[in-house]
Amino acid sequence: MPRKRLPVRKTTEVLRLHAAGMSARDIAAAVGAARSTVGEYLRRADAAGLSWPLPDDVDDEGLWALLFPKAAPATERPVPDWRQVHTEVRSRRHHVTLRLVWLEWREQHPEGWGYSQFCEHYRRWLLTKDVVMRLSYAPGERMFVDFSGDKATWCDPETGEVHEADVFVAVLGCSGMLYVEATRGQDLQSWVGAHVHAFETYGGVGEVTVPDNLRSGVTKACFYDPELNPTYAEAAGHYGTVVLPTRTRKPRDKAAAEAGVLTVERWVLAPLRHRQFFSLADLNAAIAERVAEVNARPFRGEPTSRKDLFCELERPALRPLPARRYELAEWKKVTASIDYHVEGPDKKYYSVPHRLVRQRLELRATATTVEVFKAGRRVASHVRCYDRRRYVTDPAHMPASHRAHAEWTPSKLISWGQSVSEATGTFVEQLLASRPHPEHAYRACLGLRRLARQHGDDRLSAACARALAIGSISYSSVKSILAEGLDRLALPGAEAPPPPTHENLRGPAYWSEEA
Repeated sequence: MPRKRLPVRKTTEVLRLHAAGMSARDIAAAVGAARSTVGEYLRRADAAGLSWPLPDDVDDEGLWALLFPKAAPATERPVPDWRQVHTEVRSRRHHVTLRLVWLEWREQHPEGWGYSQFCEHYRRWLLTKDVVMRLSYAPGERMFVDFSGDKATWCDPETGEVHEADVFVAVLGCSGMLYVEATRGQDLQSWVGAHVHAFETYGGVGEVTVPDNLRSGVTKACFYDPELNPTYAEAAGHYGTVVLPTRTRKPRDKAAAEAGVLTVERWVLAPLRHRQFFSLADLNAAIAERVAEVNARPFRGEPTSRKDLFCELERPALRPLPARRYELAEWKKVTASIDYHVEGPDKKYYSVPHRLVRQRLELRATATTVEVFKAGRRVASHVRCYDRRRYVTDPAHMPASHRAHAEWTPSKLISWGQSVSEATGTFVEQLLASRPHPEHAYRACLGLRRLARQHGDDRLSAACARALAIGSISYSSVKSILAEGLDRLALPGAEAPPPPTHENLRGPAYWSEEA
């Protein structure tokens, strides 16, 4: 079709001059049009069967209709099922690309769009869908985690105190499936525990876990070389996922988490704002109900929901859970003291091999065990202590000289005391019985042996007898009695000994006789 139509007068003039035998060049010069335009009009007239003079029943509109007939209505081109296309492309389970989907579709619909038009229509359809539907992560690839900016509250029924609970949100990148949990805080235990619960609820683990730079999980925030909290890193290793923190102050790095948090704040927390809960468990039960409704709700303008996509695409792609649940462990850097013990939880001290004195070590404590590592190799392991003991010692960690002292037993110590005297044996027996555990008095008994070597068995026996008489059963009491020489004095309540006899000593009778 010519870019610009000639006026009707010039069109009829072209036909007349052509009938007069003029060439197309001369006709173009005569009517002031391009030679190609004149040639196009002559071809159209010949195709329409027009010649000069025109029939009487052909007016101006009829002439245009014959020269430029309307195209026959084209058959309506097939339109792909864009949701199916989107599902195929996003799955990536078999390296499916958009071009491959187009080729397969074009085989069934040869009259369909070319690849460029196919991509353009797919892009237009994608822009009309909900934001979650437009995520491009493969199934099972990523789980985004964050804490909501809004908090939930619950009331202690005994005290009436209102507690604020932080709200943990996990979002799977492909399906947008949500997991939400109210926690007591943003501490390490709550952070890792919520991850464990999310993995168990999903029934699997994503390849990558994307958190914000929360201090509980990320010790040093760095996009290129972040330093994770040892406990968080250990939990990730246990479940076989890789932790990739986002950049600081870059919310687009975790757009899925931001969208999920916004959904939770609007459709989970906001509807619960007028309800009152009397325990954290009740609050979480109500949250779970709301989250189930949101996950089952279809996306805007779509028949599918988060749960549908999760069951169809995400769940089969998740990595399986390990055989056992992760046991929360606390890590800390410690230094072995000169007594070859390191400080563990609750101010308890656990032994390490004596050769590691003054060396820097790592301590890992769970609810049941305490382990100590040197350069990643375990060098000591103990059952975690919850009783009144302060020191937990493995005899294998002691030097040989210390083990000799540790071989003493209560019966052996009592036998030694009785070999000194009956009073000393009784004192040792009561000293051992005065402590919650006899081992706590071993060192005091060894101190009595040293006092025997220093002052002799007789004085130690007398000092023990005096300590028994005054009811002071301790090593320090015996040591003080010996230091002050009180062991040489008569015991409290004992009869005074008779006065000695001597010719220079005169009794009361001497004075009465003289009088």
